[in-house]
Amino acid sequence: MPYFAKLLLLIFCLVLLVESRKHRRRRWTSHLDVQRASHIFKRNRDLTKAWKGKTEQLLRVNEHDFTMRPAFGGPAIPVGVDVQVESLDSISEVDMDFTMTLYLRHYWKDERLSFPSTNNKSMTFDGRLVKKIWVPDVFFVHSKRSFIHDTTTDNIMLRVFPDGHVLYSMRVTVTAMCNMDFSHFPLDSQTCSLELESYAYTDEDLMLYWKNGNESLKTDEKISLSQFLIQKFHTTSRLAFYSSTGWYNRLYINFTLHRHIFFFLLQTYFPATLMVMLSWVSFWIDHRAVPARVSLGITTVLTMSTIITGVNASMPRVSYIKAVDIYLWVSFVFVFLSVLEYAAVNYLTTVQERKERKLRERFPCSCGIPHSKTMMLDGNYSESDANSLAGYTRNQMVPEEEKPEKMVVHLAMSNESNSSRKRGLKGHVGLRIIQNTHAIDKYSRLIFPGTYIFFNLIYWSVFS
Repeated sequence: MPYFAKLLLLIFCLVLLVESRKHRRRRWTSHLDVQRASHIFKRNRDLTKAWKGKTEQLLRVNEHDFTMRPAFGGPAIPVGVDVQVESLDSISEVDMDFTMTLYLRHYWKDERLSFPSTNNKSMTFDGRLVKKIWVPDVFFVHSKRSFIHDTTTDNIMLRVFPDGHVLYSMRVTVTAMCNMDFSHFPLDSQTCSLELESYAYTDEDLMLYWKNGNESLKTDEKISLSQFLIQKFHTTSRLAFYSSTGWYNRLYINFTLHRHIFFFLLQTYFPATLMVMLSWVSFWIDHRAVPARVSLGITTVLTMSTIITGVNASMPRVSYIKAVDIYLWVSFVFVFLSVLEYAAVNYLTTVQERKERKLRERFPCSCGIPHSKTMMLDGNYSESDANSLAGYTRNQMVPEEEKPEKMVVHLAMSNESNSSRKRGLKGHVGLRIIQNTHAIDKYSRLIFPGTYIFFNLIYWSVFS
């Protein structure tokens, strides 16, 4: 028993020792946390407590009249500008405008905002201080709509340096007018510009300039448009004169756009070419198949009208002819001429059949001559057929009891020499082509494609 009591006492002492050490460690940890928190608080003390209600006094906002420009009454204050284009959102041909989002920054010096500083560090503020100091009144010339982004707060930044230099930056989206020339559409290039100018201050009070020349304009490498290739951005500046107020400095952000042609090749040029080629199919269809040739011609004409209407619906109503109009209307003329070609074929066929019918009524008896030979006498014969008639004598061709007037026609054929028949045939080549409907279709198969190919060569060499 004494041994067991000693063991319990030893265990109890060990437990007390462990608990005492844990308690001491917790107290030491708590003390370190307090010291660390005190050190952090001292290192990052809230400066707004020291400057509470004194920011405007530090910048001496209440001591000056900021409705007047810096150095009022003196020389013009220089205001440098630089721009970073974030995105080129859209180009509208119908409205002739473009939409751009950009970061617009102004640099100037206002000694009224200078403040003492030991470390020469700047102070940055948001848009709430902008309303209390002077800022340049730059606006976008020829803009239709513009706004400063306000999500989640106004996207405005003001940075003031101890010597009075100021950086004023804002994020703006602007929709501005762009005068476009569509005479070469869709094989065109467009040059648009965004213009900046002071609204109130002339060049005697405010001098706008690009802070770093062409380097003042920066663009995002990911900017792209669906229908255009952005070729280049560049800056220019010049003076603008208003008769009522005077001369103003104006800055230009110029960019050149080249239109992608592949979309219009698929949607306009290729379908129009197919419709023209489809209209040529009627030249290989028998002229007696009236429903087939008429329906094919009407279908191609209506399809071309639909293509022309669709293209013009997405374009402004300009008073000059566009390149696409030339192509589409020439294609429409080719389709329309193919319809007229069949109308001419059908009409001449009807006239020819009427003449043949009258000739049969006038010569009812073939008198031993095959019917095909008799049909040749109306002018629709070949040289071989005419030579085949040379073997017929007067007695074989016409009986003696026939009237002399009937014999004259056949005698003329039988008594002609080979050379005189050839001269007669050559003299009537033009008449035979008109009367022979197959010849009209035959020549159309060559003339229409050849002329259209020649037109395409000229068109693409001029406009591309």
